[in-house]
Amino acid sequence: MRILAISDKVVPLLYSPQIRDVVGQIDLVVSCGDLPLYYVDFVASTLDVPCFLVHGNHAAGEEFKHQDSLNAPPRNPLDIDERVVCEGGLLMAGLDGCIRYNKNPRFQYTQSEMWRKIARIVPSLLWNRVTDGRYLDVLVAHSPPAGIHDGPDRAHSGFTSFLWFMRRFKPRYLLHGHKHVYRPDEVTETRFHDTLIINVFPWKVIEIDE
Repeated sequence: MRILAISDKVVPLLYSPQIRDVVGQIDLVVSCGDLPLYYVDFVASTLDVPCFLVHGNHAAGEEFKHQDSLNAPPRNPLDIDERVVCEGGLLMAGLDGCIRYNKNPRFQYTQSEMWRKIARIVPSLLWNRVTDGRYLDVLVAHSPPAGIHDGPDRAHSGFTSFLWFMRRFKPRYLLHGHKHVYRPDEVTETRFHDTLIINVFPWKVIEIDE
């Protein structure tokens, strides 16, 4: 399966009728947040594939704005925050938002609040283990784990609970955004136990063996 993962920045090459020439054959679009929904919907609709998303911390100001020429709400993306889904045999789950760093109540969480979000999807993960022989293939998040691809400032600190999650449930991939990449030598892929963590900013094509 070829996944187009996007996050945090509108890329003109993708927001174009020529997107297929840029990314090739794609089976699924995944948005890791902080993108206008008109952009996410355009990408998925133009490629004519399913789309899953989680919201970023700027969702209220960024994700829900519409381009002037598009007044209808987006049709395609499915919000998978605190959900476990299966697409093309791939087991996926989503956790939105980032660490709480100001008084904005939406899509920001304390470390304890993220632990509670994880607890709400544990029953579905355990059921996956019974029915499919594994807990999860891909965790889609906006924030990175603590100490991996996160930043030194409070707003870009990662979640410690993600480290436990990866050790316990062994997803093959953790896809995230939130941390913008400005240097060509910045690390964007890191192996942690059985999980490959990928910062997808602003977009990456990921090939996953089913």
